[in-house]
This record gives sequence, C-alpha cells and structure tokens, in this order.
Amino acid sequence: MSSENSTLNTSAPAIAGRLGTDSIGKLLLQFSIPAITGMVLNALYNVVDRIFVGRGVGEMALGGLSLVAPLMTVTMAFSMLFGIGAANIISMRLGERRKEDAEKALGCGFWLLIGASCVLIALEVLFFETLFSLLGAQEDSLALDYARRYYRIILGGTPFFMVSFGLSHCTRAQGFPMISMAGMVIGAITNTILDPIFIFGFKWSVEGAAWATLFSWILSTLFMILFSAGKKAAIRLHLRAPRFSLNIIAGILSFGSAQFLLQFALAFVQLLFNYSMGWYGATALNTPQGGDIAQSAMNIVQTVTMLILMPVFGINQGAQPILGFNYGAKQFNRVKQAFTGAVVAATAICAAGFLVVMIFPSGITRLFAPRGSAELLFLTPWALRVSCIMMPFNGFVIVSANMFVVTGRPFISIILSMTRQVLALIPLMVILGTIWGLWGVVASIPVADAISLVVTTALVMFEMKKISLVGNSL
Repeated sequence: MSSENSTLNTSAPAIAGRLGTDSIGKLLLQFSIPAITGMVLNALYNVVDRIFVGRGVGEMALGGLSLVAPLMTVTMAFSMLFGIGAANIISMRLGERRKEDAEKALGCGFWLLIGASCVLIALEVLFFETLFSLLGAQEDSLALDYARRYYRIILGGTPFFMVSFGLSHCTRAQGFPMISMAGMVIGAITNTILDPIFIFGFKWSVEGAAWATLFSWILSTLFMILFSAGKKAAIRLHLRAPRFSLNIIAGILSFGSAQFLLQFALAFVQLLFNYSMGWYGATALNTPQGGDIAQSAMNIVQTVTMLILMPVFGINQGAQPILGFNYGAKQFNRVKQAFTGAVVAATAICAAGFLVVMIFPSGITRLFAPRGSAELLFLTPWALRVSCIMMPFNGFVIVSANMFVVTGRPFISIILSMTRQVLALIPLMVILGTIWGLWGVVASIPVADAISLVVTTALVMFEMKKISLVGNSL
C-alpha cells in the first residue's frame, strides 16, 4: 500500500485504501463499534435524564418528558435531513475521488443546519403556548407543567444539538468513526455527571435535567467543530459561508429525505400516542390521572426501545460509508457483503434486547420509577413485552431502509419508512384503540412491525437480485 493510502487524515485516496480494499468484516468492526458505542452513549441522554427525573422528581415528570417528545423528534428530523444528507454525498464523492465536491457538501450541510435551527427556535418561541396546547395532555394534566419547564431550556440548545449531530455523521463519512464517537462520549459523560448534581444537589427539579443536556450539547458541538475545521480532517469545514450550489443542496435534500420523513412521521405517531394515552388512560387504569400515568409508562417503553435500537443505528452509521463508497466505486459484491454483515449484527442485537425485555420487564420499570404508582408498575411491564414482540426482526428492517438510501434509491427507503409509521401504525392505533382502548393502542406496535417486515423483505429481495445482475454485467 502506498504512503498516500496509509492514513485517513490526508486525502480521499487514503480513504479509498481502506473502504475499497480492506475486508468487509474488518471494516464493519472498525466503523460500527465506535458508532455503536457513540450511539449507545448518545441514547444515555434520554435514559439518564429519565432515570434521574423519575427518581428525583417523580413519575408525572416522566409524563412531561413524554409530552415534548414530538417536538424534539421534529428537531431530530431536520438534523437528519441535512446531516445524513450531507454525509451520504461526502462518502459517495470521496469514493468517486471528487474531494472538492465532498468539501462543498460539508460546508452546505453545516450552514443548512445552522439556518434550520434558527428558524425552528423562532417558530417555536412564537407559537410556544399553542404548540403545548396541541401535545395531547389532559385538561388537568400535572405532566404538562413539567413539559413546559423542561422544554423552555432545551429549546435554546437546538443549534448545538443539530450541528453536533450533523457533523458527527459527516465526520464518520470521511472515515473517522473514532472522532465521531468521541464527540458523543463527551456529551454523554457531561450529561451523566451534571444530571445528579443539578437534580439532587441543586434541587433544580426537571429544569436540572434540561440544563445538563444543554451543557452536554454545547461541549459536543465545540469538539466536532474544532476537528472538522482542523487540519486532521480529510475534508475541512470552512466557517465562512460557502457558495451554495443548488445541485449540492438538492442532493442533500434527496439523500436526507428518507430519514427526515421517517422522523416527521415518528413525531406524528408520538403525538397520536400522547392523545391516545390521554383519551384511554383514565378509563383503562381507573384513576383520574390515568392519562399522565399512561404517558409516563409509554415514555419508559420508548426509552427502552430506543436504547435497544441505538446500536442498530450505530451499525447503520458504520456501514453507511462502506456501502456508499463501494456503490460509488461500482464494487457491488462488496455492497452485498456489507449489507449482509450489517443485517446479521443488527439482528443479534435486537434479539438480545428482546430477551432482556421479556425476562426483566418489572426490573426495568423499577429502574426508572422505584416508587411508582401501582398503575404504572402494572402497565409498563405489560406494554414493554407487547411492544417488543417483533423486536428481533427490526434490525433487518432498519438496515434495509438505510441500504436503499446509500445506494441512491432514497424513494424506496421512504416507502419502507412510511409503511410502518404512516400506512400501518397510525391506522392500527386508531382502529385497535377504538376496539380495545389503551391495550389496543399498545398492541398496534408489533402488528405494524410485522407488516413492515413483509414489505421490506419483498423489496430487499428484488434489490439484491438487481444488484447481482448489474455486478455480473461489469
């Protein structure tokens, strides 16, 4: 191997020396393990917040954090639109040895993240009370006050969250998974240290969790900007405003649209969950605050589910530059190998998470709410088990959607994402909720997962056959 290919921090050919020639198994380990570690630590933002809030403030505060989930998911949607969109262009352009275009994509992505975050803050400040009146809380909800107090602080950190998230993906796309992981580790450790200090030490209640998260985002963002603008990056971030190219912007929007729409659909699902918990909670649990309790229970369920799936997203992130680079380089056999390896790893993780949830649902619940009400301690374990029935198959579905994005077919990825979140889950929530109330709403989750699995399997089989035909013709 030439000296030009011996390191990752000098040029696009250096990246080609690894992504295009090293064994797929070795690359998946090298890129996915840091990404998995980073994503799990990133998930600890939510897990740690909820554990300390549940233990230090109370189960109603957990319901408050559940209420603001749709707003935070919308922010994540725009982060994915510009961050993942730019990252996919970067990896493909580096595979095509078009370093200048990759650098332009990085600059455009960065400033689009800044601009979008400022617009989101302005709109949410302007319509703050209107938004909170639409989040699905009961009229006498105790959780709604906690939600307002938490989100007023979190909202100010929107630019830091979006920039750190976007640059993390772009850095990994250049071939620096360890740097991307380090940015997440810095934020997660900061949040974990500050949460108990602010909640238990300073007695700041739910505001303490918000301030801890905000400070962790700031530190993570500073780290990612310093690296991206430094000399060690394969392509450098120039902090001056770039000359925006309509072609690059269109490419970013195209490659990021699948994850954007998925997150937007998820926000709508979360909002519908909030309303469903409020509508059916009091009747199902036979208590006036049943809606708040049901929202707290689903907050725990969603947090645990996300903790299981975060390593799968890490595998996706690790596989993304490998898939994108080799697809751009027309090495289709390596694309198939990387996809298969990612599916096997993702399935193993989901199966392990499934077993933990099925065996220890009550212990998981008490980790978040050791002094929870009898209704919470009854509903949460049942909801955990039901929600995770199809978990062993979710890794395949998630990796498949990502594969279509990095191989230049974002529309198919959108179809897969929308099948579960819109075409299946939302109607099922309404239909089963009408029939069985709260229990039907929870049961709609595994049914939607099963429908998504069938559609994904059919599309993947067709795509793999197509890739094989193209590869054999070269």
